[in-house]
This record gives sequence, C-alpha cells and structure tokens, in this order.
Amino acid sequence: MSEAGNTNNQELRFHAIGVDRLRVINDGAGITTLVAGYGCPLRCKYCLNPQCFEQKHPVKSYTISELLEEVAVDDLYFQATGGGIVFGGGEPLLQADFIHAFRAACPKEWKLYLESSLAVPEKELLKIIDDIDFFLIDIKDMDPEIYHAYTGQQPDRMLHNLKLLADHEKADKTTLRIPLIPDFNDENKRKQSVEQLQQIGFSDFDLFEYNVSLALGKRI
Repeated sequence: MSEAGNTNNQELRFHAIGVDRLRVINDGAGITTLVAGYGCPLRCKYCLNPQCFEQKHPVKSYTISELLEEVAVDDLYFQATGGGIVFGGGEPLLQADFIHAFRAACPKEWKLYLESSLAVPEKELLKIIDDIDFFLIDIKDMDPEIYHAYTGQQPDRMLHNLKLLADHEKADKTTLRIPLIPDFNDENKRKQSVEQLQQIGFSDFDLFEYNVSLALGKRI
C-alpha cells in the first residue's frame, strides 16, 4: 500500500476523535473499522459523540500513510468479509479532500462507507460521491421545525444533498437512519419523513428509537 503520490496529498491530514476496529453489523457489510472525524456543523440534543466538537478532547491527526498503516492490520478481515473503512464522526465530509485521496491510496478491495448528516455544502459531497461504496445518512426528521429544534440548523443542505445522491443514482447504495427522538418527534412524524424520502427515490430505512440515557453517556 502506498501513499498518494503528490505533495498536496502528502500534506492532507485527517483529524480524528478515534479509530474503532473490528465492528460488525453497526455499519455496512462485513468487518469494518470506524474512523471518526473531528468537527460537526450540528449540535444535536442527544449527540452520541460530543467529543467531535469539544475543544478539550484530544484529537489525533493522520496523514494518508499513517492512517493506512493503522487500519491495514485488518486488511485480511476486510477482504474476506467484504468490509472496509467507515468514515464517520462528527461529520467526515468536512474532511472530504482527505477521504478522496485515501480512496486512491487504499486497496481497491476495501469498501468505503460514509456516515454523514449531509449538512455540508454541495461541493464537499461531490468530492467523494463516486469514491463511496455505501452511504449511511442520519436524517433526524424531515419536518423543518423538528430538525431545527433538534440539531440547531436548518435542513436545507441535508435536503439538497439527498436529492444530489438520488440524481447521481446512489439511492440504492444508501441507508437513511430515521430515529424516534423523545420530546421531538413521534411515529406519525417519522412515517411522514419516510413517505417524503420515498418520493425522492429512497427505499432503505433504518428505523429505531433513541435510548436517551445511553445516548447521553455514549462515547466512541
């Protein structure tokens, strides 16, 4: 495995709050390694990884070759099970240039998964849209008022980028995660979200309920 060859790629760094190995079921197919990025545009009330925006949390910075060296220990698992690397966070699309370069440098047999809220400018998604084998998108809720109340942001970028994925024929390579969020939405609101997303062209939904006590205490 070799590092991408030009100076710009050698200077790229991925700022991570953690690397979690030997994951099954959680993200995508096979055995995966989660590389969780630092930084997030949202401030969700029940954030699973608040370390991603806490300045006091230690952050490790990787070059492409350094990250390849760390995750390559599971190369045989990735290739034998159809697994690979999950870029999550935080919001990994804030570091889209690195992910694009990493795809060019890592073994082609590795699958790349992206866990994202899509709450970023279109240009960041376009940088990696053809590099990712499967997308895992956190929708929260399609109701603008609920989305804003829960995340602190408007859903415009998320909605725009969802349509971009559909337009690029990525809907069949995407799972949309839509939780029941205590004190924010209900089953009826979630049903409405699913119906709206089906109209855009998506059909694979992960429907679950937040366990608030676990969410508030969870760390990678």
